[in-house]
Amino acid sequence: MTPELTTLALAGLLQALQFFLYSTLANMQVPTKVALGPRDTPVELQGYAGRARRALNNHFEGLILFTLAVVVVTLSDQSTPLTQTAAWTYLIARVLYVPAYLIGKGPWRSLIWFVGFMATITILIAALL
Repeated sequence: MTPELTTLALAGLLQALQFFLYSTLANMQVPTKVALGPRDTPVELQGYAGRARRALNNHFEGLILFTLAVVVVTLSDQSTPLTQTAAWTYLIARVLYVPAYLIGKGPWRSLIWFVGFMATITILIAALL
């Protein structure tokens, strides 16, 4: 398995951990009847639960582009030290993003997101060169 595929698998596990964190925090805030119901009316989560939901959704968005980048590099057999480093950079940024978002670290959260995004873009550009 290429390092890029390894980081993709780990990013998937991170997504699962984020979902578990979000679910736990949300269930502490929402009554069981609401959590088990059809949720026809959106549930507004506050504090950590709301931030965990937004961080989870943000990772879903980022993971789509990262997956695309990893698939392109892997299928075109263009794994290089640059793409491998970028893949690990993406994963590290995503790991750091979660606590930065949860504790509300304003500019750091955005900077960490940008590092992960640029790591993904680096993989895509490297695949085209």
